[in-house]
Amino acid sequence: MVLSSSGPRLRSAVVMLAVAALALLSTVTAVPRTASAQAFPGGAAAASPVEDEGADCPVTLPGSLTANSRLPDPFRKIDGSRISARSEWRCRRAEIKKLSERYVYGEKPAKPSSVTGSVSSSNITVNVSHNGRSSSFSASVQLPNGSGPFPAVIVLGGFGADTATIRATGAAVINYDPLAVGREGTPRNNKQGAFYTIYGSTSSTGLLAAWAWGASRIIDVIEQSGGTVLKADAVGVTGCSRYGKGAFAAGAFDQRIALTMPIESGAGGVPIFRGLASESGAQPPSSAYGEQPWLGDAFSAFTGSPNTLPVDQHETVAMIAPRGLFIMDNPHVDWLGARSGAVSALGGAEVYKALGAGDNITYWSDVQDGNHCASRSEWRTPLQQNIQEFLLRNGNATGVFRISGRKPGNLSEWRDWQTPTLS
Repeated sequence: MVLSSSGPRLRSAVVMLAVAALALLSTVTAVPRTASAQAFPGGAAAASPVEDEGADCPVTLPGSLTANSRLPDPFRKIDGSRISARSEWRCRRAEIKKLSERYVYGEKPAKPSSVTGSVSSSNITVNVSHNGRSSSFSASVQLPNGSGPFPAVIVLGGFGADTATIRATGAAVINYDPLAVGREGTPRNNKQGAFYTIYGSTSSTGLLAAWAWGASRIIDVIEQSGGTVLKADAVGVTGCSRYGKGAFAAGAFDQRIALTMPIESGAGGVPIFRGLASESGAQPPSSAYGEQPWLGDAFSAFTGSPNTLPVDQHETVAMIAPRGLFIMDNPHVDWLGARSGAVSALGGAEVYKALGAGDNITYWSDVQDGNHCASRSEWRTPLQQNIQEFLLRNGNATGVFRISGRKPGNLSEWRDWQTPTLS
């Protein structure tokens, strides 16, 4: 992981003296490099051939919860022991997954009994049947120039990383409307959309996990299509704002996704819940829970006391390891909680480092344009590099942390654990 810093860009010599005193507000926090990436077994850049590698791991959830103002130790198992080998991460990740489902997102069910559909150069159809219930949805496809099959990036809500850059780099764009799978504006006891048609309108699963389930079903159909148009083993996902929350969940819960790119995801996305509760101007967990049924119903018990959560979002970051992760954040909008986002990325990066994959995670909040979900020139090159590395597999991207001085994150303030050397 390469960590760099830069000073503020001053737009005019006329105002240089006037803003000199404020320069520290826009400098980038340089984070010392503590580990370099090494080859991870199976290839650090490769996605898994299965949705959930740890599905066979036995997980017993804790019987009681204890308040802890510090971030939970991602290396400490539920039984209190710590993992000591990289091979143990598979089942430790399964524990984090179950904790996240039980207390944060709600359950993301495994592949339904029947998933069928089709893939063409312009469209993907998905048909799902399970326990006597059926639902369908579709997504449009935009191919890049050249001959396929192509890697592809699922773009939630048509609102994510710059699609022109994605296609110019050589990947297709799959425009996925998550609202067809989990509709916003519905009460928690009457959720609507393709997911809830299958699992019931009173399901305790929140919209983000439902949206992630929909992305997984798209990948199922691509797998079954024979790979003539799109490559099932080279799929990325992106989204901004609420769709950034969804993209983050999709990448965390499906290990077939090779590259996850959430943008300005805010509360319920990348930022740690413990930090949002105290970060000035950030959307608090209670607001994120009440705005839409994004999070699982069980999260209601933690809206006022996130310190009681046995899991936090740095561990959701860690669930994506060692696969590609490019987090884009905006320090100019307080509501987005970029300080808590930086802490979350730094915490999750410790798992990447321990797995020998420190170069596979990038966090970038050093941007000049403060508009929410703007298309930013600072992200264009790392976006290209990440697509080349994790989807085209012909690059050698090096992960970077470019943390804006407007919203610096200090991991040492939030952890009382150290990163182990895993054998």
